[in-house]
Amino acid sequence: MSDFHLLAEKALRDEALTRDECLSVLAAPDERLLDLLNAAFLVRERYFGRKVRLQMLLNAKSGACQEDCHYCSQSAASTADIEQYGLLPEHEMLEGARRAAQAKAQRYCVVISGRSPLDREIAAIADAVQAIKREIPIQVCCSLGLLNKEQAQTLKTAGVDRINHNLNTSEAYHEAICTTHSYRDRLTTIDAARNAGLEICSGGIIGMGERDEDIVDLAFALRDVKPDSIPLNTLHPVPGTPLAETQALSPQRCLKVLCLFRFLHPRTEIRVAGGREFNLRTLQPLALYPADSLFVGGYLTTPGQPAPEAWRMISDLGFEVEADYLMPDGDQPPASAQRTPSATPLPMFLAR
Repeated sequence: MSDFHLLAEKALRDEALTRDECLSVLAAPDERLLDLLNAAFLVRERYFGRKVRLQMLLNAKSGACQEDCHYCSQSAASTADIEQYGLLPEHEMLEGARRAAQAKAQRYCVVISGRSPLDREIAAIADAVQAIKREIPIQVCCSLGLLNKEQAQTLKTAGVDRINHNLNTSEAYHEAICTTHSYRDRLTTIDAARNAGLEICSGGIIGMGERDEDIVDLAFALRDVKPDSIPLNTLHPVPGTPLAETQALSPQRCLKVLCLFRFLHPRTEIRVAGGREFNLRTLQPLALYPADSLFVGGYLTTPGQPAPEAWRMISDLGFEVEADYLMPDGDQPPASAQRTPSATPLPMFLAR
């Protein structure tokens, strides 16, 4: 049995890896990547089988943010040529939810730019969520910046299921990528959302110049947060942002990070998020051996993989899209995720 499989056994016993073990995953030689993926898949399969959940984003308010997050094309530190607009009207948010259902998305995430939403924006989003829930029983996630307890409660009452608020990186590295709000501010928003009864989606961004130790710190910090899902973004450098000249990650590096998070978060949904297409390139399918969730259809200001291509990739792996809601008339979503599992066998290196 390989040392990576011993790490998988620890994860299956809900034992945390040591820091040295975590660092060894990130430092694994590329020639051992298949062995590492095999071990991570043992954990993923135990808790998630071969199901894949899809999520779709809506950029409901773009640009003109006063924060200086160095990775973001919408921030005050960016000169990127992006579309800028205020909060979209309710009918456009509703139409976005319809598109998410057509894409077989389990969850629809409404995102706005800015440090913190105005109360009138919270009210408008709450109204839109109520309209969505009346028509489509899709899960709704909101990523709205810093929230207070009253705002979080308003969203919960309206039917929002989950709040996304990423830690982004380690506490030690946070000031290297953002100075206009603190790491503690992010934890405070997560606490406000959880106290309102909302589920928590919180992850990070890899490839911003952090050290391996920062990645490990982030992974352990998220064990303390105990989110319901962890989106792992890999930096897609956008011209005009402070990180525009950052060296691209290798696909192998991305996969090692995903495996580390699977070992440390064996029961938590792990989503391959922004930068997937840019950094993983032709190795994107391998990400689903440690991860169990994907974004489809694009990100906030960068394009992504169209949903039909993602369905095909998932099916070719012998995996299956999962969407467990029904439309009000009792039918499945228009492009139903209920399908006969593919007979395609797993690659030999991952077959049990």
